[in-house]
Amino acid sequence: MLEERIKPPLHHPDDQRFEYLVITSFPGGPKHVARAALREHADNGKWELMRTCRYEGGAQKYWLRRRVMRIRSTLAP
Repeated sequence: MLEERIKPPLHHPDDQRFEYLVITSFPGGPKHVARAALREHADNGKWELMRTCRYEGGAQKYWLRRRVMRIRSTLAP
């Protein structure tokens, strides 16, 4: 299983509110490991499942996203 964070595409200004995580499950790997990773990210990291893709060889990719919280200082400079 492979996990990688990706940056939002530059051609969509609305997507800068989210960060993305891609989890890849390979064909030989057990499915319960991928499900456990998805559940762990959803419960503890506040990620939500955005897209799932199953490839011909048996590999699967899961795209997760979560909202980026940008905080502005309320203190006067």
